[in-house]
Amino acid sequence: MSEIIASLDIGTSKICVVIGAQSQYDAGKLEVLGMGTAAADGMVRGMIVNIDKAAIAIKQALQAAEEDSGININVVNVNVSGKHVAGSCHHGSITRDTVEEEITVEDIKKLTSDMYRIVTPLGTEIVHAVPQEYTIDYEIVIQDPVGMLGVKLEANFHLITAKTHAIQNIHKCIKKAGVEAEMVMASGLAASLALLSDEEKEAGVCLIDFGGSIINLVIFCDAIIRYTATIPLGGHMITSDIQQSCMVMERQAELLKVKFGNIEPNAAQAVITIPGLRNRAPKEVASTNLTKIIAARVEEMVTFIHEEMLRSGFYEKLVAGIVVTGGTANLPGIQSIVQQITGLDTRLGFPDEYLEEGSRKQLRDPSYATAVGLALAGFKTLDYREAYYRAAQSADLNFTKKNTKKVKKSSFSFARMITKTKAFLVDDYDDN
Repeated sequence: MSEIIASLDIGTSKICVVIGAQSQYDAGKLEVLGMGTAAADGMVRGMIVNIDKAAIAIKQALQAAEEDSGININVVNVNVSGKHVAGSCHHGSITRDTVEEEITVEDIKKLTSDMYRIVTPLGTEIVHAVPQEYTIDYEIVIQDPVGMLGVKLEANFHLITAKTHAIQNIHKCIKKAGVEAEMVMASGLAASLALLSDEEKEAGVCLIDFGGSIINLVIFCDAIIRYTATIPLGGHMITSDIQQSCMVMERQAELLKVKFGNIEPNAAQAVITIPGLRNRAPKEVASTNLTKIIAARVEEMVTFIHEEMLRSGFYEKLVAGIVVTGGTANLPGIQSIVQQITGLDTRLGFPDEYLEEGSRKQLRDPSYATAVGLALAGFKTLDYREAYYRAAQSADLNFTKKNTKKVKKSSFSFARMITKTKAFLVDDYDDN
C-alpha cells in the first residue's frame, strides 16, 4: 500500500480528519481508509481561541478516524484559515555565476527560499510562496526556466501570509492532541486540490469556499495561482439572521437553515413549526420569509465576492467561471444567485473527482472539500511545474545509479517548498 496520509481540517463549525492513501488503480485519486468528525470547540472565525477545548475536539476527531481505519497516525496535513490569511505580490531575483550553465532546479530552490526571507508585516509569516512567471536576463519571460541559459533569474511571487501566533497555536493544539504537522496549507488552496481540474486552472477559474465564518477566494489562470483573498463573512451570519428575525434559539436557526434553507424564488410554500420553550406555544415560520432572510444575506456576500474578483484584475480572464463550495454551497439556488450577480458561469464544487470509487458518500459533500484536499496534498501538487521537476530528478537518480561517477543532485520537492513555513524552509536551504 502507498504511504498513509492523514488530513486535519480545523474549521469554525467542525473538525474533520481523513486518513487515506494514493490509489493503487489511479495515481491521481485518493483511497479513503477512514474518517472522523467532531463539533468544533474553542474556535472563533476560523482561529483557535481556546487551545485546551480545541485540542479535545481534535482528539475526538482523530480517535474516530483511527477507530474507523484501524490505523494510528502521528503526523497530519493541517489547514490555516481566518481573516488574517492574506495574499500579496512580491518580486525576487538571483544572479548566477555563469551564462554557460543551464538554469537548474537548485536555482529555482534558491530563488524561492530567498522569498521566505522577505520582511512581512509585524506578527506575520509566509505560509506559501507561489512563483508566477520567470524573467531571464531582463528579457525572456517564461513559466518554467529550467534548462534555459542566463545569468539574471527573476520571478514574481504570490505570497500568502498568516499570523505567526495563529500558526503557533495550531502546532501547540495538535501536539496536545497527540500529532504533529507534516504540512500547513491555507484552506482555500487545499480545497482547490480537491475541486479544480487542470483544464479549469489553465482556462482561468475562481474558487469560492463558503466557510462558517469566512469566505476563501482563490483565482487560477494559466494553471498558476494568481490571487487569493479572505472575506470575513460566512454561513454563521445566515444563522444569526434567522435567529434574530424569527426569534428562535441558535441551534433552531441552524436547523432551519440546513433543513429548510432555500434561495430559489419559486420554492414551494410551507409553514414550519418549531417547538416552543417550556410551557410556551410552538412557533410557526413561513418558508417564504425564511427564503427572503437567507437570500438577502447571500446576495450581500456574493456582492462582496464580485467586488473582490474585480479588484483582483483577473475577472475578464475567468473563462471557466466560478466554482462554489463549502457548507453554504448546499443551499438550493446558490448557484443561480452567484451566476446572476457575477455574470460568470458557475458550478457547485463536490470533492468527488479525485476520490476513488466507493469512497464515503459523506466526503462527497462540499463542506469536506478542504479535508479531502489536505489528504490529496500528500501526493498532488499545487503547481503543475512540480511534475516536470520530479520527473527530471527521477531521471537524474536513475542515471546516477547506473553511473556512480556522476554527482547526484540534492532532492527537492517544489510543492513542499511552497507549503512549508518560513523557518523550516530557511533551515532546509541553509543545510544545503
